[in-house]
Amino acid sequence: MYTHLQQRDSTRPPVNVATLAKMKSEGQKIACLTCYDASFAAVVDAAGVDIVLVGDSLGMVILGYDTTVPVTMNDVVYHSRAVARGLYRPFLVADMPFMSYSSREQALENAVRLMQEGGAKMVKLESGAGQVEIVEFLASHDIPVCAHLGLRPQSIHKQGGFRVQGREEAQAKRMLDDARALEAAGADVVLLECVPSALGREVTQALHVPVIGIGAGPDVDGQILVIYDILDITPGRKPRFVQNFMPGAGSPLEGCRRYVEAVKNRSYPQPEHCF
Repeated sequence: MYTHLQQRDSTRPPVNVATLAKMKSEGQKIACLTCYDASFAAVVDAAGVDIVLVGDSLGMVILGYDTTVPVTMNDVVYHSRAVARGLYRPFLVADMPFMSYSSREQALENAVRLMQEGGAKMVKLESGAGQVEIVEFLASHDIPVCAHLGLRPQSIHKQGGFRVQGREEAQAKRMLDDARALEAAGADVVLLECVPSALGREVTQALHVPVIGIGAGPDVDGQILVIYDILDITPGRKPRFVQNFMPGAGSPLEGCRRYVEAVKNRSYPQPEHCF
């Protein structure tokens, strides 16, 4: 009945917020992947992934949209519920889609849905100074939050395309200030997407909470990629930060294991994956 007590003595205890904080303090790299269904969830679990994100990137790689904007709460809840059924050890994070957190009350209602219906243990929202109040409100209700800075795909029409963020000194300073403010508001994890390596390092050193990067250089606390990208399933041109881990791998499980090992031993990312 008391599952958490049975898991405590397991050789593979489930990852939680305290686990991630300990990994950062000890300098252990955190390996993360996106996932959208139970079958791949079982694969990434067996591969040793620490965090699984049900990202609104499912809008592009699963549903075929050009952006993440059309993704709905029902879409994310559906896929999060499926992924939760296939996981044991990894910490499950689910994205809050476009316009699902425009007010404190709406954010709370939708975060509760992701946790109660979707089985998520943390919610992720694209952030900035404007979301500090939202993060603080969710944290005050004991909801773990991942704050997403840098390239924010839900704001792609405002940002003018999929472009590296934080190249200019003023923009980089603002991002660093935002990261500190979001941590102070109660964010448990910060995700940086498509920022210069130097900025990724500066933010990571400035924060006490883990910083996960996707195209944010080698000095962040962990890395995350889309599982369809590392297994060479996604057709067409891929982002610069993507590495295909399938050459020489005999199965998707082996490809995922190679990714986890590369993150842990710091052989990924290489300079060609960075900005």
